[in-house]
Amino acid sequence: MQRRTRIVLIAAAAAAVAVLAYLAPEPPVAQIASAVRSGARESAQAPPATGVAPAALPERAAIGRPRGEPFAVRSWVAAAPAPSKTQQQAAAPPAPPPMPYKYAGKLIREGEAQLFLAKGDVVFPVVRGETLDGAYRVESVAPDEITLLYVPLGVRERIPVVSALGNDEPVAQAHATSGAPVAPAGAPSAQAPSPTAAAVVARSASRAQLRWDGPERVRAGSSFDVALRVTSGEPLRASPMQLRFDAGLLEPVTVRPGRFYGAGNGNFSYRVNPDGTIFVGVSGNDAGSASDAELLVMTFRPVKAGATAEVNVASLNLLGTAGRAIAHAQPGSFRTSITP
Repeated sequence: MQRRTRIVLIAAAAAAVAVLAYLAPEPPVAQIASAVRSGARESAQAPPATGVAPAALPERAAIGRPRGEPFAVRSWVAAAPAPSKTQQQAAAPPAPPPMPYKYAGKLIREGEAQLFLAKGDVVFPVVRGETLDGAYRVESVAPDEITLLYVPLGVRERIPVVSALGNDEPVAQAHATSGAPVAPAGAPSAQAPSPTAAAVVARSASRAQLRWDGPERVRAGSSFDVALRVTSGEPLRASPMQLRFDAGLLEPVTVRPGRFYGAGNGNFSYRVNPDGTIFVGVSGNDAGSASDAELLVMTFRPVKAGATAEVNVASLNLLGTAGRAIAHAQPGSFRTSITP
């Protein structure tokens, strides 16, 4: 009986303790956190056991002055930098080289004018449609200008028809058969003499003379030479010309400068056309005056017997050392009989 009483009392005491533990209020979390922080500060402020004061962090200067509001609205697309001078030059379109040609003069025959260009001391005729030095194509030939197209860049350049050699007066022409001089347009007539007419007569008396030198008879199939000779009291610098021959009777073999411009003393170029014409550009540095000098030599091969072949000067311009035109008498035609 006593034992049962003790067990009941112990159980009642344990239940009372449990009830009290359950009903006791827990400490607030904020109080616990505050206690923890307070303990940490006390621990940090407490001097170490060694008695040495803790080292303090040095003050730091600002990194730099602020450059603006860090949260301001801005564009993050970078502006393109200005091109440098080198880049501007590289971006510029390519330009053609300096114009190597200049107007040299013109020849007039039967109302038609043949214009000539010069490259250095080389004088040559200009023909629409041809290509010069593989780079310049002749687009048009007008009385006042010559238009060239620089083919690599497609750039057009114009050469004014104003003599670069100082030759601005028309070349006096002559009759092809009689050799009599033809008065230039606008010249005063013989019934109204004037100082200008007297000057023309004086110049005609001292004009340069030209003649052909070749065989009177040639054999078909055998090549022969014919030379054009000149006599001039004034020094000659250039002699651009156009020649004509019977394409059905003669076959051109070669064209070369005569002794007057030969021996490396001049520049020479020519072109033979299928229509029976030959354009010749010939010039010399210090050719000097001429006395029946060999100006040009042509070699032909007769292709048809029993006929008379002709070679004549279609147009010719004799230029002096200052580029001034030298008056000359038109030579007659060269004729030769072709025998079997």
